[in-house]
Amino acid sequence: MKKMEDNTTLVFIVDIKANKHQITQAVKKLYDNDVAKTCKKGKKGPGEKGKGGNGGGKPPSGPNRMNGHHQQNGVENMMLFEVVKMGKSAMQSVVDDWIESYKHDRDIALLDLINFFIQCSGCKGVVTAEMFRHMQNSEIIRKMTEEFDEDSGDYPLTMAGPQWKKFKSSFCEFIGVLVRQCQYSIIYDEYMMDTVISLLTGLSDSQVRAFRHTSTLAAMKLMTALVNVALNLSINMDNTQRQYEAERNKMIGKRANERLELLLQKRKELQENQDEIENMMNAIFKGVFVHRYRDAIAEIRAICIEEIGIWMKMYSDAFLNDSYLKYVGWTMHDKQGEVRLKCLTALQGLYYNKELNSKLELFTSRFKDRIVSMTLDKEYDVAVQAIKLLTLVLQLFSRRDPEEDGIMKRRGRQGPNANLVKTLVFFFLESEVLTAKEKKTQLDDRTKITELFAVALPQLLAKHLDALLRQIRNIVEKHTDTDVLEACSKTYHALCNEEFTIFNRVDISRSQLIDELADKFNRLLEDFLQEGEEPDEDDAYQVLSTLKRITAFHNAHDLSKWDLFACNYKLLKTGIENGDMPEQAFTILCDILMIFSHQIMSGGRDMLEPLVYTPDSSLQSELLSFILDHVFIEQDDDNNSADGQQEEEASKIAALHKRRNLLAAFCKLIVYSVVEMNTAADIFKQYMKYYNDYGDIIKETMSKTRQIDKIQCAKTLILSLQQLFNEMIQENGYNFDRSSSTFSGIKELARRFALTFGLDQLKTREAIAMLHKYVYLEKFMTFQMSLRREDVWLPLMSYRNSLLAGGDDDTMSVISGISSRGSTVRSKKSKPSTGKRKVVEGMQLALTEESSSSDSMWLSREQTLHTPVMMQTPQLTSTIMREPKRLRPEDSFMSVYPMQTEHHQTPLDYNRRGTSLMEDDEEPIVEDVMMSSEGRIEDLNEGMDFDTMDIDLPPSKNRRERTELKPDFFDPASIMDESVGLI
Repeated sequence: MKKMEDNTTLVFIVDIKANKHQITQAVKKLYDNDVAKTCKKGKKGPGEKGKGGNGGGKPPSGPNRMNGHHQQNGVENMMLFEVVKMGKSAMQSVVDDWIESYKHDRDIALLDLINFFIQCSGCKGVVTAEMFRHMQNSEIIRKMTEEFDEDSGDYPLTMAGPQWKKFKSSFCEFIGVLVRQCQYSIIYDEYMMDTVISLLTGLSDSQVRAFRHTSTLAAMKLMTALVNVALNLSINMDNTQRQYEAERNKMIGKRANERLELLLQKRKELQENQDEIENMMNAIFKGVFVHRYRDAIAEIRAICIEEIGIWMKMYSDAFLNDSYLKYVGWTMHDKQGEVRLKCLTALQGLYYNKELNSKLELFTSRFKDRIVSMTLDKEYDVAVQAIKLLTLVLQLFSRRDPEEDGIMKRRGRQGPNANLVKTLVFFFLESEVLTAKEKKTQLDDRTKITELFAVALPQLLAKHLDALLRQIRNIVEKHTDTDVLEACSKTYHALCNEEFTIFNRVDISRSQLIDELADKFNRLLEDFLQEGEEPDEDDAYQVLSTLKRITAFHNAHDLSKWDLFACNYKLLKTGIENGDMPEQAFTILCDILMIFSHQIMSGGRDMLEPLVYTPDSSLQSELLSFILDHVFIEQDDDNNSADGQQEEEASKIAALHKRRNLLAAFCKLIVYSVVEMNTAADIFKQYMKYYNDYGDIIKETMSKTRQIDKIQCAKTLILSLQQLFNEMIQENGYNFDRSSSTFSGIKELARRFALTFGLDQLKTREAIAMLHKYVYLEKFMTFQMSLRREDVWLPLMSYRNSLLAGGDDDTMSVISGISSRGSTVRSKKSKPSTGKRKVVEGMQLALTEESSSSDSMWLSREQTLHTPVMMQTPQLTSTIMREPKRLRPEDSFMSVYPMQTEHHQTPLDYNRRGTSLMEDDEEPIVEDVMMSSEGRIEDLNEGMDFDTMDIDLPPSKNRRERTELKPDFFDPASIMDESVGLI
């Protein structure tokens, strides 16, 4: 005995350093052990047995008894209830003490537990050992009901105050800890659980609300704890079964028969325990849940639904079936919002798990209509949870791929119903929904106010009319809020009734007020529009506020006799000339054209065809001119004032933002085919010059137009270059400097345009082919090249050879440059294409009449020029052809048309360019042979009229030489410097 006490003291000393709370528990344990030893010493012999195994003798008697049982039990009783009441965190130690007491004398321990449940119900009665031994549960409950305090309807679960704040959570925790600590021992003794379940079942059927509520909560939490025990048993059984199968499948020599017997015995014990737990759960479910889920008290119904949701989620194999789901489905029709909310919350926990969809299909099909209708529930919380549940149902049973869901979400903001959804949301946020009681109160208040004013208002008006008119006048003069001014205007309108006797007085007051406003407006406007002076913000505010007041009266009164049109017309005219009126009008016009374009008929709305409006050419020209005049303008970089530099920078950013909006509005018309695509030529040619300001908008427009019509987009790009070239010719003449920044800018823009076609030749084949065979070649025919056959116009020959292919091996010829000293061959072999191409020995060009303008000739869809026979699209639009090896000096193009030295260009530095062809705007430049000859155009003979001209081109080299000439266009080393072709 002394040794045990020493050990306990040692443990106590160690625990001092661990936790202050455990100190209290250790002291309590020492005290309880001493009390128990003192009470039991000489009071109970070994032959005495209690109820159910401990004997049926009389309970001990003596001075230590109180209310028919040990005083010790009263102390433990109080401790259990007080611990739960105070919400102590050391719940496990209290349960362990009770288990030890149960193992020593289970009748006394069970009596303590029974009294604990009675006290938690708010009953002041005590179940004695005599009552426990000789009375049935129904009789005990009836006895406790008689001792229940009926004057007060409060009980611990419903009491308010800090001491009862955590009572419910502590009560539930105690039951869970009790079952968890007993799951490996006394829970299967067929005594403790049977007694507790029988008591709770009887209390749950009581007429007393406190008993019914407390016992139902205890039974449901007890059921939840048993479900957890059953789940653990199921897992252990599966593990034992796998171990048994693994051991049995071993070879006979390695098989351990003893282990097999142990595993069989363990599995048998687990199965027996599982059966007992299932019997307990079945008793609680049928004895408590089935009756209480439809109890008259909403709180009790909510407890049942909340717990069954936990059971189905925790142990879905046993509970997630239609036999249990039906109770949740039926309860969704409950009249209390609290219960309906618990149903939705329980179902959300099930629909979160996608593995349970097969078990929820029948329930979903049966109750989905009810769930949808609950989105309109009068309780906002219920409606919100119903929407969340429907979202989970959609995600669980949706057959779409998750990536498609992501795409749909991204498209939702741009969908056709996006504006409607936004409007609906804003309407919901701004609308105040009144309950029926609030509406009735509002109507009653209106009626009372009307009845009061019907008698008092005429008298007040007659007595205080002058004061009222003065107050209205002061309000108009002091306020500029639109609602306030309109209210004053409506008041004057209501009082200016010719049938009223006060009409003359009110009319005079109104006329005087409008006279003053009109005079003030005219005076302020003259000062505002005075020439030579810049109006400040104060002047603008005065004019605006006065105009607001006049506008409010204009909506309800006839102001024609004040002749306000003249002064307003002056203001409007000034705004058109100097203000932002043109920009706003342009934006509105673009929006109107978009609304009433052919897009209005999309979606099967053919009946709206009469509303479709297509702008004519004159309107399109005016829109384009406005863009050129107001968008593509030079930015003023004059920053003389250092103090206002920051403000000036902000104003520049704002102005740029306005110009970007204007350009975007016009580009939208191009993209949606509201205006002709060729109008974009004037936009595209500004790509390089205004790249920093509008580059992203122009590039996106080019991309969209190419998706609409590749051919027309390519024509538009060429038209842009043609317009720039013509502008350069008009400014500098034909003797322009090829090294000038203007010409280099055109070449760079052409290179950028070429990069936008991409590297996929199959997609751009048709558009690239159109560029080669279009009538812009006629421009070179108009110079009337009267050359001898031996002169051989090499640019045309090189262009022709770039389009033609060598017979069987599909080679491509290029000119890398021509010089008086010869040429250097730099070529690599490329992979031959699969198709065969034919060699055309000559081509014939037929000239048509000269067009009136290059633009009109370009825009013509039908080509009047006979193009040469075309093979498949060449790999590159601009190629370089190698010079023939034995070229006579008299046949050289350079001998006939010598180039001047000032036209030489410096070689390109390819080291500073990008290394990857996949990067935008970083590909090597391949000099176009046609463009390289533009500097020699003025040397061509002019004035010869002819209809056709046959050009005999030299025969192709043999196959070996053609193979040597084939370059690798993806090797920068194979690209010759531009200067080579100009030497």
